[in-house]
Amino acid sequence: MSSIQTPNHISDKYRLGSPFDLDNDAAYHAWLENKMDDYPQEIEDIIVEVDDPRKLSTAEYKVIRDLVKKTNMAIYAGNTGDDPDKDIPDKLAQQFELFRPDDNRGADDGITALRVVDGDWRGDYIPYTNKSIHWHTDGYYNTLDHQINALFLHCVNPAASGGENALLDHEIAYIRLRQQNPDYIRVLMEPDVMMIPANINKEGEVIRPDRYGPVFSISKAGDLHMRYTARTRSIVWKEDPLVQEAVALLHDYLHTDSPYIYRGTLQSGQGLISNNVLHDRSGFEEDDEHKRLLYRMRYYQRVANT
Repeated sequence: MSSIQTPNHISDKYRLGSPFDLDNDAAYHAWLENKMDDYPQEIEDIIVEVDDPRKLSTAEYKVIRDLVKKTNMAIYAGNTGDDPDKDIPDKLAQQFELFRPDDNRGADDGITALRVVDGDWRGDYIPYTNKSIHWHTDGYYNTLDHQINALFLHCVNPAASGGENALLDHEIAYIRLRQQNPDYIRVLMEPDVMMIPANINKEGEVIRPDRYGPVFSISKAGDLHMRYTARTRSIVWKEDPLVQEAVALLHDYLHTDSPYIYRGTLQSGQGLISNNVLHDRSGFEEDDEHKRLLYRMRYYQRVANT
């Protein structure tokens, strides 16, 4: 069993000015007022029409950046259609100072092709099937010094039907929990609140050991990071009544019709730019003309200037 880690990118001296510090109510309420002022409540409000994602205009860049600053995400709609060139999302990411995506298993130079795969190890993992994926943040199973802070998705082809994403700014989830009971945040910041069981393949090989960590943590810059999965097989929660209450509240909120939960299906040439927000994916169906293909890119850094 892995030892319990404390994220090495967190230091108390950096928390003093953060609105996510539970001992800093003044900073929190000032941030909260600004956060919720004119917060978008429709997915259409976070969609930005762009000409060529590989070379944004100054105006296009600023609109996307400002949306990510407000909601931790934006959706771009470009003119590249079903062009499968991986340079499209890669060059877009570079404009936001993201140059080295996480080269995780299944990725090709850090870019993962999310498509239905049969006949190899990928078929054992839900992202490579047409099944639904429950609410999560990407890389929740990573080591604490390799957390995913930015997530990009680029759609080459949607499925014939289904494949809808739901999206929720993780800061909104934090607000919901903190306003209900600040102690929920306190327990969800404990370094052993969630344990991700080991990933062991069919041959008994340990691909990844048990991993412990917090749900919420604060970076040196004072930004909020979240680790979460709703898959009950993929997580063991700490046996603490407050933890159970907090997890139940979050679960229930994720299954409401809150205006802060955006729902939509990416079309060819569209993509998501985010600071690794909460998201899910509905199941989908393909036919001969509609084989779903999305590119996924993960980064240890946040989107620049957000």
